[in-house]
Amino acid sequence: MTLSTHALAQHRSQLMALMAPNSIAVIPAASAKVRSRDTDYIFRQSSDFYYLSGFEEPEALLVLVPGRPEGEFIIFCRERNKNMEIWEGIMAGPEGAKTHFGADQSFTIGEVDVELPKLIDGRDKMYFPIGEDANFDEQMTGWLNQVRAKVRAGAQPPVEFASIDALIHSLRLIKGEEEIALMKASSLLAAQSHIRAMEYCKAGVFEYQLEAEILHNFAMNGARSAAYNTIVGGGHNACILHYTENNQVLKEGDLVLIDAGCELDFYASDITRTFPVNGTFSEPQKALYQLTLDAQLAALDVMKPGHRWNEPHEATVQVITQGLVDLGLLHGDVQELINTGAYKRFYMHRAGHFLGIDVHDVGAYKVDGQWRTLEEGMTMTIEPGIYVQPDDESVDAKWRGIGVRIEDDILITATGNQVMTDAVPKTIEAIEALMAKKSR
Repeated sequence: MTLSTHALAQHRSQLMALMAPNSIAVIPAASAKVRSRDTDYIFRQSSDFYYLSGFEEPEALLVLVPGRPEGEFIIFCRERNKNMEIWEGIMAGPEGAKTHFGADQSFTIGEVDVELPKLIDGRDKMYFPIGEDANFDEQMTGWLNQVRAKVRAGAQPPVEFASIDALIHSLRLIKGEEEIALMKASSLLAAQSHIRAMEYCKAGVFEYQLEAEILHNFAMNGARSAAYNTIVGGGHNACILHYTENNQVLKEGDLVLIDAGCELDFYASDITRTFPVNGTFSEPQKALYQLTLDAQLAALDVMKPGHRWNEPHEATVQVITQGLVDLGLLHGDVQELINTGAYKRFYMHRAGHFLGIDVHDVGAYKVDGQWRTLEEGMTMTIEPGIYVQPDDESVDAKWRGIGVRIEDDILITATGNQVMTDAVPKTIEAIEALMAKKSR
């Protein structure tokens, strides 16, 4: 399941409707990245480029020229080369760009120095991703200078330049029907993979073995790539927010925190679950876990159209701070502890982020200085956490080294929200019940 040519054409049409009259947009594909010496990382297309075209090759350029009689959507790409295809796989070529991807016109990337200045000539405004890639900025300068050099012959270079990012990202923020279907599929696969890790877990296995169970399930079900580096933190390692070494043995009596999501047809999922290695929460673990879950549920209550982006986070801060006072990890007036940021010793990150083609997806969190209002079709995570550092001698020893985070993927609906990752258990009772059933 991938985005249809119809959905991609809608994306382009929506973008061109936002562009100024008599303008042009030029958007480069991603470049191949060297992994080591003469090997590359597996190529992954630029998210913006994919969103507008579905085209998955490097060395390409996408051009949009609204209202152009000869065609509004132009692709420059590699020319088909049989010898190269033997080594690297079949290329679309200019004909394939039209046949399979809906381009109105296409050229080889080798023709760009001749053809692109012609497309730029006569346009009043030019959009491109300014400042993201120094090499591309230099290329753009060269193409513009070609037009400027012909002013005496009647050429008309653009007089206004703007970054295209804000326009594309405003569109990517609200997901269409096909995108939502892909995100639900990605979320379900990630949820099933977390369940597999829970079922496999026991004392004596290594963190990387749980990671392997998750990645194996991703790949066997159509998601070749994780959406980000998988975190599997047992015991004290759960208190390291971006722990990715995943090389320690899991111990009896510890919790393990897994933060993992897949990229399914470019759309990301992002789930965190924390559960006991031996299948049963201790009383201190249970207290901090339930507090984290209560905070997440409070956030979900305000994740609906008309509420602002910051409200779910503020709900988690209120619940967690009050709970930490009740448990004796913090002391003082709750509101004062919030005002001074004292709670950040245990909860140092925000409660979520936008989610989509990128795991930390695009879109401004503030508009005109105000927190953005949530709208139907937005997708995001909600992920409160509590982390008590193992060397924190200001708290009772029973709390030290416990790290808990609970993260789900949320779709804002017309009337509220939908938890797309609810297939994976997160209540204490459901987690313990699942792990009690597993075969050893």
